[in-house]
Formats: sequence, C-alpha cells, structure tokens
Amino acid sequence: MDAQDRPQTSQARDPLRDTVPIEIPALDDATPPVPPAERPEMIIVTGMSGAGRSRAANALEDLDWYVVDNLPPQLLPALAGMMTTVGAGVHRLAAVVDVRSREFFAHFMDYLRKVREAGTDVRLIFLDASDAVLVRRFESSRRPHPLQGTGSILDGIQHERTLLGGLKGVADTVIDTSRYSVHDLARRVRELVARESDLALRINVMSFGFKYGLPLDADHVLDVRFIPNPYWVSELRHLTGRDAPVAEYVFAQEGAAAFVDGYADLLTPALPSYVNELKPYVTLAVGCTGGKHRSVASAERIGARLRHRGFEVVVQHRDLGRE
Repeated sequence: MDAQDRPQTSQARDPLRDTVPIEIPALDDATPPVPPAERPEMIIVTGMSGAGRSRAANALEDLDWYVVDNLPPQLLPALAGMMTTVGAGVHRLAAVVDVRSREFFAHFMDYLRKVREAGTDVRLIFLDASDAVLVRRFESSRRPHPLQGTGSILDGIQHERTLLGGLKGVADTVIDTSRYSVHDLARRVRELVARESDLALRINVMSFGFKYGLPLDADHVLDVRFIPNPYWVSELRHLTGRDAPVAEYVFAQEGAAAFVDGYADLLTPALPSYVNELKPYVTLAVGCTGGKHRSVASAERIGARLRHRGFEVVVQHRDLGRE
C-alpha cells in the first residue's frame, strides 16, 4: 500500500483543548497579551468648582482610565494599593477630589505622600478659571456653589480659593479653563496624558443588508447594490463574500473594484481628523440587499486597504447568516 493510501494517524489529543469548541483555542492564541505597565499611574484632578473637573474626568475615561469621582482623600492609599501592572487589571486610575470632601484639605498632602511612597506615579492636575467665568457658569447651570452657604456665589468662590491656594502651588499642571470650551479642555487633557496608542483611530468596517435596516451607529454608509448580485449565480448562492469565488465575481464586474477602492482612498486623508475632533471611533457601513455577498466582499476589501495605509481596522458582518 502506497504511503498516500495509508490512513493518516490522528494527532495526540490535548485533554484541555479538546473539551472546548475547536475555534476557541485559535481565538485565544490570536488574542494579543496585555503588555504590563512599568508602574501604576494615578492622576488626581482637583481645582475650582465650575472649572471643568467633570469634563476632564470624562476625557480621561475616554482614554481608558479608571475614573473615580468625589473620592475622599483618605481612600487614595487604599485605592492605589488595588492597582496592578499585570494583565488587564487597573493600572491607570484618575481620582477627582474636591471641596465636597470636607476633610480634603486637612491631611491631603499626607495621603499623597503615602501613595507616592508605595511606588505609584502620581500627577496632580489643578483646574482654574477667573471669578467672572465661574460666576457665569454657576448662574447658567442654576446650581449653588458648594461653599456659598447663605452667601453669594462669589462668596463661595472666594472661600474655595483660600482653601485651595496652597494646593495650586504644588500641582504638576495648572489649566486655566476661562477661555476653553468643553472640547478645548478635553483636547488639553488628551495632550497631557494620552499615549500614542490612546490617540490611534479605531475604524469599524461593517457589512449589512438593507432589508434588515441601516446600522444605527454608522458614520458613513456605502451602497454597493449597483453591483450584479452573486445570489443569482447558482454556483455562488450558497457562498458568502468572504469566499474567494464570490469576491472574484464581485470585483470582476465593471467599475466595482474602482468604486470600492476609490471610496477607501477618498476617506483616507480625512480619517485622522476624527481624532482631533475627539471622535476616536468611526464606523463605515457597507450595504447590499441581504448582507451576504457584495457588501461582505466590499467590507473585507475596504478593511484590507485601510490597514495597508496604517489604520487600526476591525471588519464585522452584521447580517451574515441571517438569510
């Protein structure tokens, strides 16, 4: 009996891997490990009420920092002790601390010293604004200043400045938000703390079928229903746009390849500007009738073309398998 006719000997079974679906180990192997941080990082956001602490916290949260608002300062050392540099645990934490913590000023520097002695990198960001701007902001929000008591908004602001005077002097960064819009403040925070990987644009290319409705989160929608439908080719009907015969058929049609490639090329110079406008995620939706053939092949081609240009791209097929 020839060697090619002999039955192939099956590979030794792995008891661990063979107890789960065959796709799961492959997915685990393809998942990149979480790189360890050199040291845990903590940012303390403080400053004048009405100067933009909440907006700064939102900007940090958008950058994947774990944010705790209105934290009593005596909890800072305990919270820092829960941070880790291993795996996907919390290693970048932002704490918003302000005058709502009534004992904030008594022992704050002692708590900060304990955190630093524990090996955590700590940065103190102080937000400020002029009295006139702060008064206008409180009046427009129709909320009292937390320290005004029975007095005026300006009385509360002046009291707060007295309490915060020493802290402002030791801050690593002081940001005057008097002339800032909420978007300007978010950009300034990103400039201070964002790493290059945080600022990378994430692009989601999604195929879909028009008969199932438009994706609600689409930023751009491309209609490829002008391309002849492989569904009507009996040899291709059971396949999808991820199969080579379908993709070859789709892009052999007149104008199809030029249209899809031209769409990706048209977007390429504009896409980086989304990050500048504080929108780091963009969804490009590509639709055909059922979301099985033309849109799938086109989404895969657009994704590959954008990856070749250096973008971080995920390709999803919303309606594949629904028919």
